[in-house]
Amino acid sequence: MASQIINSRLLLLTIPILACVFPCSCYARATDENGSRIRGMFVFGSSLVDNGNNNFLKNSVARADFLPYGIDFPYGPSGRFTNGKNVIDLLCDQLKLPLVPAFTDPSTKGTKIIHGVNYASGASGILDDTGFLAGNVISLNQQIRNFEEVTLPVLEAEMGFQRRELLPKYLFVVGAGGNDYSFNYFLRKSNANVSLEAFTANLTRKLSGQLQKLYSLGGRKFALMAVNPIGCSPMVMANRRTRNGCIQGLNKAAHLFNAHLKSLVDVSKQHMPGSDVVFVNSYKMIRDIIKNPVSRGFKDTNSACCEVMSLNEGGNGILCKKEGQACEDRNIHVFFDGLHPTEAVNIQIATKAYNSNLKSEVYPINVKQLSML
Repeated sequence: MASQIINSRLLLLTIPILACVFPCSCYARATDENGSRIRGMFVFGSSLVDNGNNNFLKNSVARADFLPYGIDFPYGPSGRFTNGKNVIDLLCDQLKLPLVPAFTDPSTKGTKIIHGVNYASGASGILDDTGFLAGNVISLNQQIRNFEEVTLPVLEAEMGFQRRELLPKYLFVVGAGGNDYSFNYFLRKSNANVSLEAFTANLTRKLSGQLQKLYSLGGRKFALMAVNPIGCSPMVMANRRTRNGCIQGLNKAAHLFNAHLKSLVDVSKQHMPGSDVVFVNSYKMIRDIIKNPVSRGFKDTNSACCEVMSLNEGGNGILCKKEGQACEDRNIHVFFDGLHPTEAVNIQIATKAYNSNLKSEVYPINVKQLSML
């Protein structure tokens, strides 16, 4: 009898040991209480989804690791280009995931990557040469190489599975394209003879190839973020004599790209069989706020909440002045700096991305439905 008791105790002791030996027992996440099957998130793009990658790049001008950025973020200034959480953080909250670490952060290694990694880099673009004005940035192509060459081998080792088994359980978010217009097409003389339609078609082809690359690596669930109404940003509105209306030429470019982006969703089944792709129309969400702000709790739709230094003052018209002032009621402002939305706007975008049943906002299904597939 005594020997049986001892053997039973030894058996019980081996259970927690075995649970840690086999990674599927430690890290597997079948479904949460909302039915989500998403284990983590991999994020690619520019400053709208960047959470601090440029902090660790030498000679990068596009940084937000100083106050008043992060004034409402639990950990202070982190490299997020807003006052609090960005859209990615808020989607993580909706999906019951921890905040995704920045790729360039030296501490992002080992088990820290099992819930995903953020590769996004402020001022970067779909095109490799888009970030030339901001010094050192990480292009979308390089972000994908970082995922493939650095993260994937570590993820497979940590989880004990091959990428084909792992990656269908992750959400791939891509938010890029705006900088390719604002800081490339409309600024570079080499584009003078290139029509907006031709530039957009080429940009869409490039992005389609990048998405297919992520698909070939094992990605199956994708959320594509629209280009925001760049013609309504304080950066461009500050140069107008009157503030009545947005600059339609810039918004036309964003609208055209978003139409192409939505079309990628429709053809994805053909080029990426077995995948599910969602288009998040943040352009429409922000335009709706700007057109009718009071009903959505906003008042200021065209000025920056923080103190932005103009070109004449030695700034770039986009970033907050380091240690500068910020407005007190940030929840009524659409824009925090010269380009990026406040956390209040990000909350609306993330909430609609996750829950909206309007196909004009999220197409063809929302992120919650995507997470349950």
